[in-house]
Amino acid sequence: MKTMVSVKSERNAATMLHLVQSSIEGEALKLELAVELANKRLQPFETKYRVTSEEFIARFAAEDLEGGDDEYVRWAGEFRLKQRLLDKLAQLREIEYEHPILFQPNQAAA
Repeated sequence: MKTMVSVKSERNAATMLHLVQSSIEGEALKLELAVELANKRLQPFETKYRVTSEEFIARFAAEDLEGGDDEYVRWAGEFRLKQRLLDKLAQLREIEYEHPILFQPNQAAA
């Protein structure tokens, strides 16, 4: 599913579109950093129990976690946070711009 962003401005549509695109890219970079940090927080659990977070979540049902070991609950919570971050990042990466040719990566600095 794609999302199209179209900017209309009485001033300069190209400048406004660049501003919107830059803002969205900035948010995507923040989300990427948050995912990296989440991965670092998940790593000790995965190392200690010798299982990936994906396998851990697949093995344990919600009722297994309720009232269970605090460490397992934290692990599951951290994994769910990472998944939400990845979902938001995917949504931002799906955005298309009406005039993408205006903003090729090496032309923005020119």
